[in-house]
Amino acid sequence: MTRTPSQKGSIVQKVTLTALARHQLEIARNAASGRSGHTVFGGHEHLMRQTMVALRAGSSLQEHESPGDATVHVLQGRVNLVAGEVRWNGLAGDLLIIPDARHSLEAVEDSVVLLTVAKQI
Repeated sequence: MTRTPSQKGSIVQKVTLTALARHQLEIARNAASGRSGHTVFGGHEHLMRQTMVALRAGSSLQEHESPGDATVHVLQGRVNLVAGEVRWNGLAGDLLIIPDARHSLEAVEDSVVLLTVAKQI
């Protein structure tokens, strides 16, 4: 992460997503679960959280409740976002809007996504 001064004198943080994606995918390929995750921005003290998730081909994030307003930006690979009987295919460069329903995310091939979640106020 590189820090540079902004015009207002505060610190701007820069994250190289390509390098981070490569690193997280290597971790996922070697993990028993076939996945890895890293918080890029946010956390409990922020309204928004961005998490890079890497999935080895054939692995998934099992069905879970919707976190609220959320998107999945496919950075690399191919994934399926599944909610009930509906399935959306996501390729590198696609932005999938997560439905307000139970859903899962499946990796069709080795994939990296950027999950963005906004807390409900």
